[in-house]
Amino acid sequence: MHEHDVALEYTVRVVTVSTSRFEKHGRVRGVENIPEDDGSGRLIAESFGGRVREYVLVPDDVQEIRRAVIESEEDVVVITGGTGLNPKDVTIEAVEPLFDRKIDGFGEIFRLESYKEVGFNALLSRATAGIVDGRVIFCLPGSKNAVRTGLEIIHSVVTHILSHARGMR
Repeated sequence: MHEHDVALEYTVRVVTVSTSRFEKHGRVRGVENIPEDDGSGRLIAESFGGRVREYVLVPDDVQEIRRAVIESEEDVVVITGGTGLNPKDVTIEAVEPLFDRKIDGFGEIFRLESYKEVGFNALLSRATAGIVDGRVIFCLPGSKNAVRTGLEIIHSVVTHILSHARGMR
């Protein structure tokens, strides 16, 4: 815990953005219903344990992704998928306009850590984070390795970010 951190309770929503999984499974909600083939969504949920209150599977669709963020009552939303350079990857386009404040350093640090693992291919990631109505939104790539990297960063800073977002610091 950072010296300025305060003990905070918070809840988490996991959002998987995947058209192929959406076409296979349909609209999925609930942590107990995470599809077996969603290794990244499951990894995020397991890493936060009992803090996870909701899981949502949505297609690569701007309005669906925005709805998953806007309707969230959780303090932290971790989105996996749709952050690449493929024209169908629209998570960043969906979420960034919602940000009250962007956390530029998250994407920068994520790409730095990814560079250590995958070299210059880290440039392809548009991972980002920001604040929406006092909630923290993290956007991660869909691969499990990228999610592991992102979770290491998130778990080390989430309470500190929340304390600032809530005006406690």
